[in-house]
Amino acid sequence: MIGNLLQPELVELIKQRNFAQLREILCGFSPMEIAEIFTDLQSDDEAVLMRILPHETAAEVFEYLSLEEQEQLLHSLGSEQVAQILNDISPDDRTALLEELPAAATQKLLNLLSPNERKIASDLLGYPKDSIGRRMTPEYVAIKQSWNAQEVLNYLRVEGRKRESLNQLYVVDEKGKLVDWVRLRNVVVADPQTPVVELLENRNLALRATDDQESAVAAFRKYDVTILPVVDSKDVLVGVVTVDDILDVAEKEATEDIQKLGGMEALDAPYLKITLLQMVKKRAGWLSILFVSEMFTSTAMGYFEGEIEKAAILSIFLPLILSSGGNSGSQATTLIIRAMAVRDVALRDWARVFRRELMAGLSLGFVLATLGFARIFIWQHLKFKDYGPHYMKVALTISGSLIGVVLWGSLVGAMLPMVLRRLKFDPAVCSAPFVATLVDVTGIVIYFNVAYQLLHGTLL
Repeated sequence: MIGNLLQPELVELIKQRNFAQLREILCGFSPMEIAEIFTDLQSDDEAVLMRILPHETAAEVFEYLSLEEQEQLLHSLGSEQVAQILNDISPDDRTALLEELPAAATQKLLNLLSPNERKIASDLLGYPKDSIGRRMTPEYVAIKQSWNAQEVLNYLRVEGRKRESLNQLYVVDEKGKLVDWVRLRNVVVADPQTPVVELLENRNLALRATDDQESAVAAFRKYDVTILPVVDSKDVLVGVVTVDDILDVAEKEATEDIQKLGGMEALDAPYLKITLLQMVKKRAGWLSILFVSEMFTSTAMGYFEGEIEKAAILSIFLPLILSSGGNSGSQATTLIIRAMAVRDVALRDWARVFRRELMAGLSLGFVLATLGFARIFIWQHLKFKDYGPHYMKVALTISGSLIGVVLWGSLVGAMLPMVLRRLKFDPAVCSAPFVATLVDVTGIVIYFNVAYQLLHGTLL
């Protein structure tokens, strides 16, 4: 990494207060590379380097830093430089930072902004948390549908340099409502007198400012674009969302889902940044619920205590049966939760999902049943283990139980996330450990009922 190579030299120059050479070294790198260098330094050293960078470069470097590094840097810088950076960074990146801070700190930073930037920041923070409005920027180019190509170019020469993206120009009517969009390339190559309405793309692509950010991820994936307009409830154009911000949202959502699948609450910070107490709080709740749920497994086993005493051989295969059901349930729930997250599966598809998992569960059950039967049969004949004179019935009991438990695990793992989504809960909370625990309890019932039917009159 660049930072590892330069860190000793930069730290030494900071100690020597050789700011001229520091500035010369840093200005030889791009803002993204400078941000990489910052990640290997102490926050006080980062603040020193940030002060000697040109204002525009400092703002770009700040945008590339993680939210945690940004917060630490704000504490190390003076109010004047903090104000300079917050006024210079893009509105969407500023909103991402401010929404993570306590209300008092956010208000303090808002007071450092210029009146125009403060209004923009307040407007964006006014949208619901995790909405598309929190991720949009007002730095777009809107043109009138009554203009011609020459008027558009004249406008861009004046306003274009202030905007984040010029690839797509958004056409609005006299009330500011989004009509369509045109490509900058088509405007440039068109005859100067060509009306804008003749250059329209005729693609009605737009996001609602109040919609959830996950819908933006789905829209970018569906339309394969790098930027999308955002409108309010009256279809008035209020901003644009770029793909770099949506990638951050997608990564965050995926991280939360994966953490929830592990049977815990999603962390609010990176693993090495979160405190031990917060870590314990996030994990203890679900772990306790799973522990209490597992108690029902003991209760179920106690109910069949008599059968276990009569046929102790059944207890040997109990972990095998339960783990197979739990594993099949974990597979199913992981597949369905991910399919729902990427919009491959919707609630209306529940019947199709049920049928597929019914067939898959039966097929997987027969595969494991064959392996289980072969295990007992081979071990008995090779004298590895003596299962008694009724070993064939024991083998059939294990095989039949595996089919039932694996089928049940697959169905529960697939249907439970859809039930939770129907009830307006996050399906990711239907974690693999939770499904495994549920299947454990029911698996015991299935196992001993199959055993009773096949072994009644012999071992039972």
